[in-house]
Amino acid sequence: MLLIERYLLRQFAASVLAVAAVLLLVGLGGLLVDLMSEIARGKVPAALLLSQLGLRSIQVLPILLPLALFVGLLLAIGRLYGESEMAVLSSVGLGPQRLWRPLLLVTLPVVGVVAATSLWAAPYGARLARDMIETANRSFLVAGLEAGRFMELPGRGGILYVGELSSDGTQFGRMFVQSERDGRLDVITATEGELFFEGDTGRFLRLRDGFRVEGVPTGKDFRLMRFAENELRVPDREIEAESNELEARGTLALMAQTDAPARAEFNWRLATPLLALTLGFLALPLGRGEARQARYGRILAALLIYINAMVLLILGKGWLSTGAIPAWLGLWWLLLPMALLAAWLFRIDGRLRRPRPEAA
Repeated sequence: MLLIERYLLRQFAASVLAVAAVLLLVGLGGLLVDLMSEIARGKVPAALLLSQLGLRSIQVLPILLPLALFVGLLLAIGRLYGESEMAVLSSVGLGPQRLWRPLLLVTLPVVGVVAATSLWAAPYGARLARDMIETANRSFLVAGLEAGRFMELPGRGGILYVGELSSDGTQFGRMFVQSERDGRLDVITATEGELFFEGDTGRFLRLRDGFRVEGVPTGKDFRLMRFAENELRVPDREIEAESNELEARGTLALMAQTDAPARAEFNWRLATPLLALTLGFLALPLGRGEARQARYGRILAALLIYINAMVLLILGKGWLSTGAIPAWLGLWWLLLPMALLAAWLFRIDGRLRRPRPEAA
């Protein structure tokens, strides 16, 4: 590799890494807001905030890295033209098409990371995040309950208090539960009990040696019952959407399925690395500019190109899942024209036009 190619490689890589760091920080901010909303609704235990944030950040990499590659290369290539470095390189025989080696050495690793994340890491992270929430819902300790402290049940289902907790968070002593439904107040106390699951129907509390008081707060119609053992259903968690379940499914499992939603998810995972590769080669001809031309106008053009491509990919995924377009078409109707356009622009970049013959 020539010395100038190593210099260009460092410039391209530094620009892409800087843009990727900024975009990742912005993406983490959005993920944090969504995660805090789910914690407030009781869908995710508060103790899993950092772990869920880290796992979900993996899932946004296939969306953020193609944009980081595109914008980073545009900024680096635009600086070459803006500071007349490209004119100097062209004068010694290194035209725009000779930049393919440093461009490829930066683009291919990013495409590899996007492919590995989209095909393996993101589904694995989604499964791990789901399993962590499932495990947390089986333990009061992981769910954030502390002995001697009142806790609001998920979805404002009531108030829970325990005086003692076992080491695994499933056994408890001296419990107090207050809930309200259809205007009636329900207060339950128990000497001891445990948390258990019954299939997929939900979570239950098994209470022993306690009292139950039920009635209307504004009236005198109250009932007092004493029980040796009583089972109380904990408010249900939000049902996981089918799209989230598909995101957690392995790529090999998706390949073996023939239903439309699974094929749509599989084509989406293939499309993101191919989109990154296309945008990487599209950056070189689009980064061309004059010496005194503003460079940051290209950022707006890059954002528009990326947003339109991503919106069409999302629409195509939805059309595939509903059967509006055939499965064999996939998302190639968008990726193939973009790839051909990028290859054509890359090939003609820097060529001089033939002079038109003068009229006689």
